[in-house]
Amino acid sequence: MTTSPSPFVIHDERVTELFGSEPRLELLHHDPNFPFAHEAGVFFPHTNTLIVTSNQLVNQKTQAPRVRITGVRIVDGPHGGVECMEIDARNIPMANGAVNYKQGVLFCAQGNRQHRGGLIYMDSEPPFKTETLLSSFYGRQFNSVNDVVIHSDGSIWFTDPVYGFDSGFRDKPRLPCQVYRFDPARKSVRAMADGFGRPNGICFSPDERTVYVTDTDWIHGDGTTDDFRASHIYAFDVTFYAGEPFLTNRRLFAMADTGIPDGIKCDVYGNVYSGCGDGVNIWSAGGVLLGRIIVPGGVANFCFGREGTLYLLNEHRLWRAQLASSTRGALLGI
Repeated sequence: MTTSPSPFVIHDERVTELFGSEPRLELLHHDPNFPFAHEAGVFFPHTNTLIVTSNQLVNQKTQAPRVRITGVRIVDGPHGGVECMEIDARNIPMANGAVNYKQGVLFCAQGNRQHRGGLIYMDSEPPFKTETLLSSFYGRQFNSVNDVVIHSDGSIWFTDPVYGFDSGFRDKPRLPCQVYRFDPARKSVRAMADGFGRPNGICFSPDERTVYVTDTDWIHGDGTTDDFRASHIYAFDVTFYAGEPFLTNRRLFAMADTGIPDGIKCDVYGNVYSGCGDGVNIWSAGGVLLGRIIVPGGVANFCFGREGTLYLLNEHRLWRAQLASSTRGALLGI
C-alpha cells in the first residue's frame, strides 16, 4: 500500500509550530463548470461565510467579460458542507480582491470599458447594497484596482496594476502601476510606491510597521509568462514625515519559485503567507521560507478563518487547511 506525500512541506522546523501536530487539508467544494474561487476570500465569523470572486467569465448575451461574486456558507459538523449563493455584482464591475470593512466587504473593482473601477463597499447581508468610495486619482481613472488592505487608522491601501488592459477589458492605462493610500475621512488619495511591473497583493505586518506588496509581473493578463520578470514580494517600512506616512526602505523580501506570489497575509506572529503556483508558501518575518501547503494548480488567494483554519481559493475548488489552533491571521486575530 502506498501513501500520498503530505501536502504540508517543511523547509524550516519553525513551521511545525504553525502546522501543529496533525495538520489537515480537505476539499470543501468543487464546481467543474466555472472558476468560482479565484480572488477576495473574506471571512465573516458570525455567519461562517466566505465571500469570493471568480476568475473571468463571459456574459452569454453580450459576450463581455464578467466576474461573479459568491457567498459560501460553511456548514460544520458530521453532515456539513457548503451552501453557495450568487450575489448580484452588477454594481461592482470585474470584482477582484476584497477585505473586511466596517460591517461588510470592500471590493477592488477592476472596471471595464463602460464603468470605472475603484473601491466599492458592499453590505455583507441581503440586499447587498453598494457604495463607491473612490473611482479615480483626481480625475484620472485607475488601471484595474487589484487588492486592498485596511490600516487601523481607517486608511485604505490598495494596488493598481494593468491587468485589465492586458486582458482586453480596460482602455490604455493612464497611471503607472502603483500602490495608493486613500483616507476616507479627508477624501484624499496618495500614490505611495511605484516601480512595479504588476503590483498585486498587499498586507501589513501585525504591528503595521511594514507593508508587503507582491509583484506578479512574471505573468501578464494575456497569459504570457517570462522567468526574467518579477515574481517577488517587496517589503517597505512605514515611516512618518510631517505627520504623514511614507513607504521607505524598499527591499526584496522573497521570491516565489513556482508561479507568482498573489494574495498575501500575515499571521499574528508576523509570518508571511502568499498564494503561489504550488499552493500557499510561508516565510518568516526575516524572509526565510518556512514551509508550504501544496495545492495542485496553485492558490491565487486565501484567508484565515477561526483557530488555525485557512480557506484556499483554487479556481474550481475551495480547500480548507487546518493548522495549529494558535496559528491565527493578523487581520481578524480569531
